[in-house]
Amino acid sequence: MRKLALALAPIALAACTASASNGGDWTPRDVVTLENPDWSRDAVLYQINTRQFTEEGTFAAAQRELPRLKKLGVDILWLMPIHPIGEKNRKGTLGSPYSVKDYYAVNPEFGTEEDFRAFVDAAHEQGFKVILDLVANHTAWDNALASEHPDWYEKDWKGDFRPTPWWDWSDIIDLDWSQPGVREHIGLAMEYWVREFGVDGYRADVAGYVPVDFWENARKRMEAIKPVFMLGEVQQTAWHHAAFDATYAWDWHHTSKDIAKGDGNAMSLYGYYAENESLWPRQAMRMTYIENHDSNAWEGTLQENYGDALYAMTALAFAGEGLPLIHNGMEACNAKRLEFFEKDPIDWSQSRGCVYGTLLEQLITFRKANPALENGQWGARMQKVENDAPEQLFSWVRQEEGNKVLGLFNLSDRPVSATLTSALPAGTYGEFPFGRAVTIAEGERIELPAWGWRLLSAK
Repeated sequence: MRKLALALAPIALAACTASASNGGDWTPRDVVTLENPDWSRDAVLYQINTRQFTEEGTFAAAQRELPRLKKLGVDILWLMPIHPIGEKNRKGTLGSPYSVKDYYAVNPEFGTEEDFRAFVDAAHEQGFKVILDLVANHTAWDNALASEHPDWYEKDWKGDFRPTPWWDWSDIIDLDWSQPGVREHIGLAMEYWVREFGVDGYRADVAGYVPVDFWENARKRMEAIKPVFMLGEVQQTAWHHAAFDATYAWDWHHTSKDIAKGDGNAMSLYGYYAENESLWPRQAMRMTYIENHDSNAWEGTLQENYGDALYAMTALAFAGEGLPLIHNGMEACNAKRLEFFEKDPIDWSQSRGCVYGTLLEQLITFRKANPALENGQWGARMQKVENDAPEQLFSWVRQEEGNKVLGLFNLSDRPVSATLTSALPAGTYGEFPFGRAVTIAEGERIELPAWGWRLLSAK
């Protein structure tokens, strides 16, 4: 028996070798089947809360701001929900935009359907893409679906409509995604705004509360109309396979805030970036945001959340791997938490002397000038640059096809003096923002003040 086993061993080895050379079961395969639209390659997102974006709070008033946004350099305009808001169990005077009464209509507070169409057309003429905030998980209590199709909703233990469990979302009731009618109604509504108004995709509210197969099917059907871009409020890799181009980098956001408040250091980001490289699809665009509507309303303002670390973390959000977002008002140094259920327009007079707004514009210019900083599959990986003060100095290089960007960030509230112990960053660069020539030698000593940072690029 032993002789037979020895005799068969070379045959088995040969079979394994043949299988390996032919690939077979062990050939790597790409699980991502969607195609990111080419226009998202170096795109920067800009979120508009129509109610608060202008004094009037209308589509027409927002349309007048498009040339200013063009100068800022953003590309994809994300409009918070545009639909009529429920009145039953409404929160506040005007209610939450995320309590949708009709998926096929526009909120008269913002204007008419023709006003919205004019906004989209004007945005397209000026080179923007427009995505709508889609609230699929739940509706307002007085959405007609609740009376016409009560079986389309989830129920509590008494058999009554219920909001999403655990959260204080008393102004909405949850849809039941096991019902084909729910899927058809929401899916056809998504197609409607793409086909009839030319919108370029969606930001999906609480996308992880809706089955991923719905999103995949909806994406496929919309792609038959035109290429679309999808941003999901979820942090799961599988949502990138056939549904979403971009998802939320919650871990990045919360870690960056913790560091800013002294509850972490530069090494606290290692876990995020290690997982980002090893776990997430190469095509995944992960939204590294400083502020959005939720963080502003419920967590705090830019200064409350980031304090003196604001500029450094913003630069990292734009130059490190990720899809950057500007929430309306950031460029004006908005210093208040915008009311969520009331009219509370942004005070744009704050923009006078707002150096932060200038920084955002400069970072967008820098990002678009360096292909290594592009989104998802198109950008270069961040390569760690070793240094002898890793708890303070977060250092890295992104490089591809002759373009090289070096990032040096002191993520602490005290000065740092550190030596770069890797040869990777050595070279001659132009320094952000004006391109001053700088040479970084192997073993270079880096001096940075508290929360100081440098971005350097070579081509």
